[in-house]
Amino acid sequence: MRNISLRFSLIAPAACAAALGLAITDGAAQSYPSKNVTIVVPYSAGGSTDIMARSLGKRLADAWGKNVVIDNRAGASGMIGAELVTKATPDGHTLLSTTSSYPATASTRKKLPFDPAQAIVPVAMIAKAPMLLAVHPSVPATTVKELVALAKRNPGKLNYSSSGVGGNNHFSGALFGAAAGIQIMHIPYKGIAPAVTALVSGEVDLVISSASAVMPQVKAGRVRALGASSLQPSPLLPGLPAIAQSGVPGYSYELWWGLFAPAGTPDNVVAALNKQVNEILASADMKKFLDGQGAQPWPLTTAQLKGLLVREIDRYKKAAKIAGIKPR
Repeated sequence: MRNISLRFSLIAPAACAAALGLAITDGAAQSYPSKNVTIVVPYSAGGSTDIMARSLGKRLADAWGKNVVIDNRAGASGMIGAELVTKATPDGHTLLSTTSSYPATASTRKKLPFDPAQAIVPVAMIAKAPMLLAVHPSVPATTVKELVALAKRNPGKLNYSSSGVGGNNHFSGALFGAAAGIQIMHIPYKGIAPAVTALVSGEVDLVISSASAVMPQVKAGRVRALGASSLQPSPLLPGLPAIAQSGVPGYSYELWWGLFAPAGTPDNVVAALNKQVNEILASADMKKFLDGQGAQPWPLTTAQLKGLLVREIDRYKKAAKIAGIKPR
């Protein structure tokens, strides 16, 4: 089956990039971007990564006075789009907008046509979002500590749902079990919607998922929220304690969205991109948008993002072993 790409153009109003201080000097002075920029999204249109890329792309287009094209290249759990970017001309005009699923998928593949840590260079982090631990009301636990104690008294009897083998919900649940020293059974579903439905119906006992997927059910009283997957209580989930501070020290599993470029992209281009994205993240308009998505701005330097990517790939390799996922 051929992969179908959905391409959309975000047309910017006329503006002068040089006037915004984005002039790049490489020998003779020239401005970046010198032409339209393509942001490859390795997932279908409409998902969180696509929504993040479109919002950022519109704001970049407004700042640059250039078109920013969103190119959806779904397939192979995000690896088709990523590979496309690794083969692009490294001049900053083709970028990859991806998520924490990138190191997760890369860590569970036997063979990839590129090195996931070396074939792309970090440009900027866009945002992060905590996940939410929720249980069915029939589970006799109102805190994380009570849930852990219950699981220890009943090893292997509690279960959790996920959107599929190797997904964020699978990894987050497996790492939660390992950090808490408990045995909980993984029940995979085909997507997050049926995984949450299974929790609501009582087919499974718990799930650790994005707040956007679970919070509507929490507000409706169909499931009970116990904790946030961030190290500290999240301002995005007011009143909800961090799992790490509620009986499982050190546990953290947050979703993130970032921007990358092909290896070999000039440092000054990457620096200009990082500066521009971080300026956008500091704007009240972008903060409001991200808050509506259940996320918060996460401005990082390129060095910080590089270190994060390396650590994430290593962490997911270890998590795959814990979860019993065999590279495929």
